[in-house]
This record gives sequence, structure tokens and C-alpha cells, in this order.
Amino acid sequence: MATGRFAPSPTGRMHLGNVFTALMSWLSARASGGKWILRIEDLDPQRSRLDYARIIEDDLCWLGLDWDEGGLDGRGVNGSYLQSLRHDFYREALSRLMESGMTYPCTCRRADIMASQAPHQSDGRVIYRGTCRPDCLPAPYDYSAHDEGRKAAVRIAVPEEDILFDDLVFGPQSVNLARECGDFILRRADGAWAYQLAVVVDDAAMGVEEVVRGCDLLLSAAQQTFLFRQLGLEPPRYAHLPLICNRDGVRLSKRDQSMSMEELRKRHTVEEVIGLLASLVGLIPEAAPCTAASLIPLFSWSKFHPAQERIIMP
Repeated sequence: MATGRFAPSPTGRMHLGNVFTALMSWLSARASGGKWILRIEDLDPQRSRLDYARIIEDDLCWLGLDWDEGGLDGRGVNGSYLQSLRHDFYREALSRLMESGMTYPCTCRRADIMASQAPHQSDGRVIYRGTCRPDCLPAPYDYSAHDEGRKAAVRIAVPEEDILFDDLVFGPQSVNLARECGDFILRRADGAWAYQLAVVVDDAAMGVEEVVRGCDLLLSAAQQTFLFRQLGLEPPRYAHLPLICNRDGVRLSKRDQSMSMEELRKRHTVEEVIGLLASLVGLIPEAAPCTAASLIPLFSWSKFHPAQERIIMP
């Protein structure tokens, strides 16, 4: 049995790629006899809207993907399932990490960091080179001595060592955070909580044992595994999915209106949508109408091997 979760950001209507992630996460949880949690990741106050969250819930219900805990109205023993209501949990975790002596304030702007990158050095990733890292680490930083007139983010220093984990789709992974990521942010300069910290705190508190998401977040699994261990917590197992791309090979986004749930529900039955996604990963031999529930006995992570990073829409 494994407790899984789907954690959408309510910044727009789901598209087919989001549905693919939700379906595979739901199938894995149901096939193992486990629970499925719906968490709303609304940390971005400028873009997140509760009406989008309501629409996401309605779309999941239309797809036949029911959840056991969470959603907008859910509240468990560890508080709300809306990240915007979970600041106290993040604050407590940040305090523990600060006490470990591995964090420090950073006043670098993104433009400064980009300017320090060598050409093609990180294939588009921004790697922080520790400009603000104090020489005294690891030792608790005296934040009271920091110039409050300059807003600062809080970063965590990463060691020069490999983070190892097994991905259910992409197999054994080895990531050296110092070389491939650099010290990363836990809280932004504007006070907003960083995705990496919030996800780790919430997955641990909610008992999440399996995280299913797109392979564009494979590097995040190493960062989060590192944070889990720094907090003395057991990381979940990860399954990173190929990205659904349009016929031109471009990854789907919420700007692809033709693949949005709004258009899909107008033009297709739920069985057609489920059948198409099931066929893309070989759960069924060809696209044919079916329900999510009918796929439970057919689901296996072994059908995703060998791993591929993209699935081009037919």
C-alpha cells in the first residue's frame, strides 16, 4: 500500500499533461490499495485563485479520480490541505534548518546569478555559486546582524556529495547538488515560501509515500531528498513521468487551449480521454474508450520502461 498525492497549482485550467499525471498517480495508489490525497499548492498569491481550485476538483470528479483526503474543504490532523494556510508548518521547519547552521541570507538578484553562468554551463538551469555563503558554515548564522534594509532570501548550503535515489520510471539517479544546482532557496526575499521546502514539509506531514509528477522535476527530487534527510525525515519514492508534448514536440502548457480540460470536455467523453492517456504508456494496446477504474488491474510501473522523456501526441 502506498499513499500518493496530486498537488495542482490553481493558476488555470488543467491540460492533458496535468490529467496524465493525476491519472497515473491515482492508478498507482489504487492498484496498491493505498490512499490518494489532493493538495492545493496555492503559494503564489498573485496567480492562484480558489475558483480555479474548484474547477480542478470538478474536472477530477468528471474523470472519475476520487480522493480520500484533502481538497479545498479537507482538513486533517496536520491542518489544511491548502498550502496558503500552512505557513506555521513551513516556519517551524525553516527554524530547524537554521539551527543546523546550513542556512544563510542571500541578497543576490536573479540577474546577478545569470551573469555568473558560463555559456551552456547548466543547459538552462541557474546554478547558484555561493556568492553570499559565509565562510563559517556549518554554524548558525546570526541573522540579527543582517542589514534589514536589504531584503534577503534564505538559502541552504548543499554539500559536495552525490544524492542517490531510485526513480520508479527513470531508475537509479545520482545528483551532485553542488555542481548541478548549488545552494537553493528556502524562503524568497519577499517572504514567500519556496516550492522545495513547502513540498517536503507537506509530504512528510501528510504521510505521502509516493510522488508522481513530470520528469522536468527530476532534479527537484534530489533537492527534496536532501531536505528530507536534513530534517530527519524519510523521503517518499518518486516516479517521474514523460512529458506530454503536442505534435510539434513542444511540452503542453496551460496556454494550449485545445488540450485544456475546458476543450476536452466539450469535444470528448471522459472514456475517450482516459483511453487515450492509457494507450500512450501501453496500459492498453490502442486508444479505446475506458474508465479510470477499469485500468486499476492493468497498472504497473514496469510498463513505463525504458524511460522516455517525451510523449508526442498522435
